[in-house]
Order: sequence, then structure tokens, then C-alpha cells
Amino acid sequence: MKLSVEISKYPLAEDYIGPIKGFIEQLNQYPDIRVITNTMSTQIFGDYDEVMQALQSCIKASFAQYGKVVFVCKFIHGDLQP
Repeated sequence: MKLSVEISKYPLAEDYIGPIKGFIEQLNQYPDIRVITNTMSTQIFGDYDEVMQALQSCIKASFAQYGKVVFVCKFIHGDLQP
């Protein structure tokens, strides 16, 4: 099953760019998912299990490293990549 996710990260800190870039870099370490970024969000596409595994790992690491962070996600069944 394929999955598309749109995710936005909002670090609750003055230095917010570094944590956002770090999160995107971590996602890009997963070769079996496609990551597309723009100024408003990051879009992730791939197999359901692989996308969810990557998100679980990267979100957990982000909480551990940066503390309070807000993630806003939209999960869509299917592969909707442009």
C-alpha cells in the first residue's frame, strides 16, 4: 500500500531553521521514500510501512534532540507525488 504524507514542523525555539533542516536531512537518509520540500511543508511518498517507520524514527529523534516541537501531518492513501 502506498502512502503520501504532508508534514510541517514547528520548533518552539528561536532557532527554528536548524531543527527543520535536520529533520529533512534525516528523512532523506531513507532511500526507499521520496521527500519533496517547499517553503510551507515537506511531502513524503512511498510504501506505507517504510514511510511510517521513517516518520516514527525521525519524529522521535527530533523530540529527543530539540525538545518541544509541533508536527502537523496529513496522511493520504495512495501515491500522490507530482
